[in-house]
Amino acid sequence: MNNLNLKVQKIHSNAILPNYAHCGDAGMDFFSIENAIINPGERKGIATGIKMAIPKGFVGLIWDKSGRALNDGLKTMAGVIDSGYRGEVIIVLLNTSNKKMEIKIGFKIAQMLIQKVEQPEIKETNILDKTSRGYSGFGSTGE
Repeated sequence: MNNLNLKVQKIHSNAILPNYAHCGDAGMDFFSIENAIINPGERKGIATGIKMAIPKGFVGLIWDKSGRALNDGLKTMAGVIDSGYRGEVIIVLLNTSNKKMEIKIGFKIAQMLIQKVEQPEIKETNILDKTSRGYSGFGSTGE
């Protein structure tokens, strides 16, 4: 049983409420309310016509749609929607392909995951705990 409610407001006549395509999906789909062209290497903010009240203690994380990423080369950017934000959800898309991409009204452009957030107290220190990984970073596991 799910007792978590997400209040959503449509602020444009073309707006489509975010929805889960399948029962059990992690991400709810967001839709464009505008036609747009995104040229190769260009990034553009795409309006959704949606405002929302994410509950305190949660965050909305914007992620790529797998088909848009694989087939169209569209990558989402700036994907954190804090619980205190009440403005329109704008999806920033980057075209990583070598062809211009056409976004149409009603296209699924991204998905949002709602996740719990912990906000730890920040404490400065001069010494960090040692771990087996240590300072090994980028590519250190051989992949």
